[in-house]
Amino acid sequence: MALLPLLSRSLGQPLFLPAHGRGAALPAELRKLLRRRAGLWDLPELPSIGGPLEPEGAIGDSQRAAAQAMGVDHCWYGVNGATGLLQAALLAVARPGETVLLPRNCHRSVIQACVLGDLNPLLFDLPYQQDRGHPTPADSAWMQNVLSALPTKSTRIAAALLVHPTYQGYAKDPAPLIEQLHSLGCPVLVDEAHGSHFAAGVDDQLPASALRAGADLVVHSLQKSAAGLAQTAVLWLRGQRVDPDRIRRSLGLLQTTSPSALLLASCEAALQQWQQPRGRDRLRQRLAESRQLKTSLVADGIPLLDSQDPLRLVLHTGSAGISGLDADDWFMSHGLVAELPEPATLTFCLGLAKQRKLRGQMRKHWRALNDAHQGKTAFAPFEPPPLPLVSQPATSPCQAWNAGRRSMPLDAAEGEVAAELVCPYPPGIPLLIPGEQLDGSRLNWLQRQRTLWGEQIPEQLMVIEG
Repeated sequence: MALLPLLSRSLGQPLFLPAHGRGAALPAELRKLLRRRAGLWDLPELPSIGGPLEPEGAIGDSQRAAAQAMGVDHCWYGVNGATGLLQAALLAVARPGETVLLPRNCHRSVIQACVLGDLNPLLFDLPYQQDRGHPTPADSAWMQNVLSALPTKSTRIAAALLVHPTYQGYAKDPAPLIEQLHSLGCPVLVDEAHGSHFAAGVDDQLPASALRAGADLVVHSLQKSAAGLAQTAVLWLRGQRVDPDRIRRSLGLLQTTSPSALLLASCEAALQQWQQPRGRDRLRQRLAESRQLKTSLVADGIPLLDSQDPLRLVLHTGSAGISGLDADDWFMSHGLVAELPEPATLTFCLGLAKQRKLRGQMRKHWRALNDAHQGKTAFAPFEPPPLPLVSQPATSPCQAWNAGRRSMPLDAAEGEVAAELVCPYPPGIPLLIPGEQLDGSRLNWLQRQRTLWGEQIPEQLMVIEG
């Protein structure tokens, strides 16, 4: 089927990203623009418009205004999603051959940045929720153990990264962790792609944004947790630990020289929405409605898991012996289109549009799904990955990526060094990265993951030759 007809087809109730709910929550100024003659807005970098890396022009003015409104030093709009901005930020703060400290739940784009920049990732494990198979953010005590387990002081950490919140909405106060990481003498980059609404400052019950917690660099996806169009994102810089010129140079390597004026206008409109009383009130209302919806669904007997983001509903399908991947197919066929299917959960993104009659639909379809799976028992606890608290790949991801490679059955790959990512998407969190060596326990764990993820974990693995 051709793409164009699909774009206007009804897909049911959009409980997926972008957060604007197929246009329902787009900023008024952007909706007005899109109602005008098609293509009117498709403009090049005219002198009056400029670009994200140009000091002159409307875009430069807009970025400076956004930075001032947010209380930071610099801001850059991005049209390659949070992916492009995370990669640019990491390449700006670490040079080839240097070591970066990364959590195991980092997005695959971060590992790809290590390939691009020949960076050495030092990976730290995270607490694991065995009932659902999800990592959870570290707290201060956990991070202290990580810092105590780092290699000798001869290993300089050029930069550290945190994920806040997770895809499912799990979050802890990032301020103590950022302070601990600053004790290493390095800048801290926070992937806050799913938490830009934390920075709006409209709800004291929301977790604190990393922008208010001392982070040096923060990336927000404006389509995941604000009312921006897909591919829109913003990178914030505050303080003196990072040279803004290095950011600009990195962005120049990775960003298109012909950015979409429409997407850049969407960045501006999404950020301005939360600077205006009407937009702030609307976000407050959506958060309150979401909290009430969750309370009601739990009272209806629907097994929702706790998370710190009211805009995420995490359905614990495994508690009824149902795979989240199978539940996703069921709900989608009945008009409720979720965002993130996983082996034991199905995450719905409520977004910023008003959700009508969702309680009744969720209750109806969950009960019908349970009836269709009568006799199922709750899943056994999930096995955490057999990893040390802190570990490094056997060879750098860059070397592994560029090395000679061969394909072999995963089942026969014990002792081999991976030449590629093994990464179910979504959520885009690598289970194996280039350069890691598969010992027996890790291989056995991956084999068991394949039974949970199905075809998302291939039977064949690319490994380094020799």
